[in-house]
Amino acid sequence: MSEQTSVGSGGLAMRRAAIALIVFVVLTGLLFWLDPENLYLWAKAVHVIAVIAWMAGMLYLPRLFVYHSEVEVGSEQSETFKVMEQRLLRAIINPAMMVTWVFGLWLAWKGFGFQGGWLHAKIALVVAMSGMHGYLAGSVRRFAEDRNEKSTRHWRVMNEVPTLLMIAIVILVIVKPF
Repeated sequence: MSEQTSVGSGGLAMRRAAIALIVFVVLTGLLFWLDPENLYLWAKAVHVIAVIAWMAGMLYLPRLFVYHSEVEVGSEQSETFKVMEQRLLRAIINPAMMVTWVFGLWLAWKGFGFQGGWLHAKIALVVAMSGMHGYLAGSVRRFAEDRNEKSTRHWRVMNEVPTLLMIAIVILVIVKPF
């Protein structure tokens, strides 16, 4: 695939992702307007959808890095991975994280008044997940510039970090142990 075609299809994918995000926001706003009594439940639903999208990307991106670190710099495969990583980060992971935070903070305020040890622990773990997000975003840039210095083993370990954080967060939300 030529670089021109890759850039063109990347732009098209980004426009489609932007349109999908706008439609999602408009529909969410409509639901809030049409059903204000169930605003909290709708916010919770949107939050869970965003979390699922964020986690899907956070689990997949390090796996792409594992495969990307195994191919030769400058190869056609390497260039394909660069496109995949950029699209995943910009079109899915970044918007999903933003929606997760906005609705999550609103839910924490509206539903719990920011009270509860489990909630504080959950927010701390979400901050850690956001830090991991930042680390992965920086790694996308390093891979794009052919400056990855990390081994395949490193990326295999990093692939597990979002999983462990997610498990702890889900346990805190469901069990509320303290």
